[in-house]
Amino acid sequence: MTDNLEEVTDGVHHYSKEESYVAPKEEALQAQLEWFKDQKIGLMMHWGPYSQLGVVESWALSDEDAEWSREEIDWEHDSKSLKQQYVALNKTFHPIRFQPDAWADLAKDTGFKYLVFTTKHHDGFAMWDTKTTEYKITGSACPFHRHPYADVCKQLFDAFRARGLGISAYFSKADWHVPSYWTPNKTGSGYTRRGPSYDPKEDPALWEEFVQFTHEQILELLTNYGRIDMLWLDAGWVSPKNNQDIRLGEVVEKARKTQPWLLAADRTVGGPYENILTPEQMVPNKPIFVPWESCITMGSAFSFRYEDDYKSGRDLVHLLIEIVSKGGNLALNVAPQPDGRLPRGAVKRMKELGAWLQQFGESIYGTRPVSPYYLENMAFTRKGNIVYCFVFIHTKADLNGGSLTIPYEGAVDQVELMNNGQVLSFHRVENELVVNRPDWEGEHDLPYAYVLKLTIAL
Repeated sequence: MTDNLEEVTDGVHHYSKEESYVAPKEEALQAQLEWFKDQKIGLMMHWGPYSQLGVVESWALSDEDAEWSREEIDWEHDSKSLKQQYVALNKTFHPIRFQPDAWADLAKDTGFKYLVFTTKHHDGFAMWDTKTTEYKITGSACPFHRHPYADVCKQLFDAFRARGLGISAYFSKADWHVPSYWTPNKTGSGYTRRGPSYDPKEDPALWEEFVQFTHEQILELLTNYGRIDMLWLDAGWVSPKNNQDIRLGEVVEKARKTQPWLLAADRTVGGPYENILTPEQMVPNKPIFVPWESCITMGSAFSFRYEDDYKSGRDLVHLLIEIVSKGGNLALNVAPQPDGRLPRGAVKRMKELGAWLQQFGESIYGTRPVSPYYLENMAFTRKGNIVYCFVFIHTKADLNGGSLTIPYEGAVDQVELMNNGQVLSFHRVENELVVNRPDWEGEHDLPYAYVLKLTIAL
């Protein structure tokens, strides 16, 4: 973990220390957190006009972040022109092959339990029919605005919710398009940073204009778009410690009057509105015993990349097991194409992960971490009087006969192979179980990891 509440390095957010966590006292929020911990896997999606270029979302607009964010931009070297080109991408964004029901069906069928969708990234382009700006998917300058699915957030939220999946609304607290945050006549040379182009203390009226703009946008999402389970807030530098106080508590508490279950994930900020910790592109070394969710890309980045390299089905299964055994959820990011379809390679990987979950999902969903948590070749979860022991498979050699030593100290009545109920003989040697390895039939169809159910003696 980081030793302090760092914000972001090369576009990757750090995460708050477990010790800084403030548990909510409201019963509705406590119950919602238990619901969240039961879900285990969400489908995260970064999608917007930037998808057309296959480059990193938003960050290339910030001169402060140019060194890393413009590595793949090879057609333009003039910063001013580049930013103008990026901002104008709304005029060509026309994803006519967008199929929200197909996305939701795929997510449901492959074992995902909730959606984390980017309603607005730092670039300020809104993927819903906001009344606060014309820089939006339903704006007249965007050719998609006449399409029946133009209000993307509405279509997606309704489709996923109709299939029993939860909704987590990603929202960037920064907005690099609205003039009350980046003000053209206050940028001097035109150099742009992540933060506002002025000091909020020196121009409190302009900052208040931005606060009201932000509140209005958040409340639109939290009042006009049905049940929202979590408000997932990005841009951790927008916080009181950086003199960028948007008075988040005001808007969250107002929303909770009609949605009392609403969780907030105010990333890296800490305090009562960071109900969930959010490691990014990594898994903590040790279990965390407060609610948390790692957001990790299936491919090389959060935004769409042409001919991207996706993690293998095995890697995804092992990643999910590691996260769940350490007490967290996985928000697996799959970036849609600019035409509105999901990449074939990503769909294939989702189905591979889903096939494993169909066999072994009982050991994932609704479980809680149990010692010894996560080891090099196995991991553990618990539900009621069952401890699930995951045994990782890398090659067929991992299935050779003989015995398997499991470092589980509790008293056990029975050990069985989860997918077919095969009861395995075992004996105890001091603080370990020595189990006879299962017999496998059809080695052409081996799982990426198999699961042993240890029935605990009561």
